[in-house]
Amino acid sequence: MHAMILAAALSLAAISSPSADKMPVLRRDSSPVNDGTSKVVTSYADVVDPVLKAVVSVYSSKTVRQEIPLNPFFRQFFGGQLPQQEIKEEGLGSGVVVTPDGYILTNNHVVEGADKLTVALSDNRIYPAKLVGADPKTDIAVIKIDSKNLPTVVLADSDKLRPGDIVFAVGNPLNVGETVTMGIVSAKGRSNLNLLDDVGGYESFIQTDAAINLGNSGGALIDAKGRLVGINSAIMSPSRGNIGIGFAIPVNLAANIMTSLIATGTVRRGYLGVTGETLTPDLAEQFGLARDASGVIVTDVTPGSPADKAGLKPSDVVTAVDGKPVGELEAMRLLISEYPPNTRVPLSIVRDSKPLTLTVTLGAENPDEFLTGVLVRPLTDQDRQQLGIGAQFGGLFVTHVAETSPYAQDIAQGMVIVQVNRMGVADVVSARRLLQPGRNLLLIYSQGAVRYLTVTVQAANSGG
Repeated sequence: MHAMILAAALSLAAISSPSADKMPVLRRDSSPVNDGTSKVVTSYADVVDPVLKAVVSVYSSKTVRQEIPLNPFFRQFFGGQLPQQEIKEEGLGSGVVVTPDGYILTNNHVVEGADKLTVALSDNRIYPAKLVGADPKTDIAVIKIDSKNLPTVVLADSDKLRPGDIVFAVGNPLNVGETVTMGIVSAKGRSNLNLLDDVGGYESFIQTDAAINLGNSGGALIDAKGRLVGINSAIMSPSRGNIGIGFAIPVNLAANIMTSLIATGTVRRGYLGVTGETLTPDLAEQFGLARDASGVIVTDVTPGSPADKAGLKPSDVVTAVDGKPVGELEAMRLLISEYPPNTRVPLSIVRDSKPLTLTVTLGAENPDEFLTGVLVRPLTDQDRQQLGIGAQFGGLFVTHVAETSPYAQDIAQGMVIVQVNRMGVADVVSARRLLQPGRNLLLIYSQGAVRYLTVTVQAANSGG
């Protein structure tokens, strides 16, 4: 079975309005790559050379603690609490210099959890780097080095890319040194790859067959004019090596995220509060639409959400957001995320075979989502009274589970999540941080009993 691998892997996100003095000055060229006057090319060296100077290697290190493996005979002397040792983990990725004063675009998974970041330039200069901000939901991070007059890349308009356009991947795979590989854009708007499921992320990748390997994460995907069109992020491979299926974050997304992180330290996205499924020809007929109709069928509306307040109901079919057609569920999520909270957005829907327009005032991304489709809040005294449990009992009360949640069979409204991976939880943010890719152990209280429950969080395998 193919494995998804982060090689150190998305959608437009709304950003808050930054102040003018914090806006990075970016070099842009929005013209199409093909102007109709293409000639036979025997070398791209002159195109690639300036980019090589702007692509850097990013080295990270972090200290982790793990239990010391012991002979079972000696375990009894530690009362079940095994001694721990500190292990230093080293990581390698790539980055792209986008401003002369040292702002660098890379991937969140390249720098996540790092105690120390070091950047090596193409001329072998070494700089310590600091993390400016990161957005796990798009796997974008911004780091900064203290330098001036650095070589930078020109940003293209990634929306104008077409399958078949020539592209180059530039980075430091496997720490062999700066490397350029060539391919084409294989596809655009790749979603449902499950690369960012564990953080409820946004996916709209550029797919390319330009060779991307471990260590390329955060590096540049450039077009035939030498302009940045994407940030290399992930590969699909059964062997953790390149087989010609690589993914990059569109530069339009990356630049928006970067601008917001530099200006405000955060990324703010609109929130609607629905779950749904993409309309198929058979479903379209059942809902009184033409078989070739596109849209999203609403399957669940979160109580109290902006969608609920606007009157959206299960079985409504959303066909457009602010006049922009909706083709599938992920596309609708991305469209909603383009708008900042508190924006009034018209939704075109079909209800009982009749077209309607509803106007929704978007909220902020749901802060109460613990797992996909599972909403929780801190346990209150009223909850304890209703459940018949003492004041010493803590945890998170499950307020809503969407029917389409992958955890709907295991977790139900009214349960209390007491521990996550054997650690007590009192708030949603800390509980989410305790989740790990793969199997997670939850201690829950339900119907008067406490029991353990194992849930699997889908995520890509971490790369270098």
